[in-house]
Amino acid sequence: MAPTDETEPQARHASPFGTTPPDRPPADGAASGARMPRWLPRAVVLVLSLYAAFQLGTWAFHQLTGLLINILIAFFLALAIEPAVSWMAARGMRRGLATALVFLAVMIAAAGFVTLLGSMLAGQIIKIVEDFPNYLDSVINWVNAHFHTHLKRVDVQKGLLRSDWLRNYVQHSATGVLDVSAQVLGGLFQLLTITLFSFYFAADGPRLRRAICSVLPPARQAEVLRAWEIAVDKTGGYLYSRGLMALISGIAHYILLQILGVPYAPVLGVWVGLVSQFIPTIGTYLAGALPMLVAFTVDPWYALWVLVFVVVYQQFENYVLQPKLTAKTVDIHPAVAFGSVIAGTALLGAVGALIAIPAVATLQAFLGAYVKRYAVTDDPRVHGHRRGGPGSGQGILTRARLLWARRAEEAPLEGEPGGEPEVGSSRQA
Repeated sequence: MAPTDETEPQARHASPFGTTPPDRPPADGAASGARMPRWLPRAVVLVLSLYAAFQLGTWAFHQLTGLLINILIAFFLALAIEPAVSWMAARGMRRGLATALVFLAVMIAAAGFVTLLGSMLAGQIIKIVEDFPNYLDSVINWVNAHFHTHLKRVDVQKGLLRSDWLRNYVQHSATGVLDVSAQVLGGLFQLLTITLFSFYFAADGPRLRRAICSVLPPARQAEVLRAWEIAVDKTGGYLYSRGLMALISGIAHYILLQILGVPYAPVLGVWVGLVSQFIPTIGTYLAGALPMLVAFTVDPWYALWVLVFVVVYQQFENYVLQPKLTAKTVDIHPAVAFGSVIAGTALLGAVGALIAIPAVATLQAFLGAYVKRYAVTDDPRVHGHRRGGPGSGQGILTRARLLWARRAEEAPLEGEPGGEPEVGSSRQA
């Protein structure tokens, strides 16, 4: 049988002994292509190491977020008291002693305010509890008179004591005591941490600046020191201007409450001044709520007078007092300040809202010192006027007056005796 085209190559390569010869070893190029590249294990190890480092850094950042926020607050607090510490240090006092005196004054003022406020709240709570039966009787009489019911205070008290709502509230309040205690202890520890860090930042401020500048070239050192100086000026100016406005606001509200005969007028004045100035956005409403409540216990009409005074004084402060006091310290647009407070609240909560304005003022002053500015062209659009044909920059009243004057000049031409005016003469005139 003649070999076919398919069997002929196999017969040609077959061994004379009936076995298939072994394949030839592959060439060097094929062998090198089958091996694993030497850089691949190193790349895999590098990628895994970077991923592990990223996960570790993310975990550490989330664990240390509270500490970082405390350090940020302490840094801004140290910047705020830096002018006072530097003033005392320039007169021969050691920076550590000067910082301790400043903190001692702040702690004494805060302790006195908290003590007076606590005594005031305790007195008001006791008064409300003592007068609660009278308030309840007046409410019951009003309900019986308007809805023709026959309610009695004894029945209301029995129903309230036997209600499931009161039982559940007492149980939740008892279990929440531990949570409140833990929050109080955590707040005290956080306050201690902020105080220690701010003390070190203020007392060792020159050493900290030297340590930062020692790792920078001379040109960068000048920029860092300039930024530090701007931050001190803006933060201290913000704090002192707010303190002055708090003093004015407290005195004004104290005078009103004293005239109305509201008890605890000095403490309420201090409360309104501090809360309205150092709690952004909602501080005014929180500050005015407590005096209104205390005034309501004296006379409901007094609470209305307090509300009116708070609203009027807030407008006076926003449009008259605040622009003059903050023009040289924290000179930022109100819209920018409002947006910075919202952004700070979204990022860091209440802490971000408190430090947002001095931070933005520092950034604005720093950029203003380095950003080059040019003269603005004299264009009507810069002043808010539209650019168009002749007279487009004139107001509506001016154009109406010019049109009326033109028609008054054309009127005698049409009314002259002795013939009709020529066609188009008025237009030519």
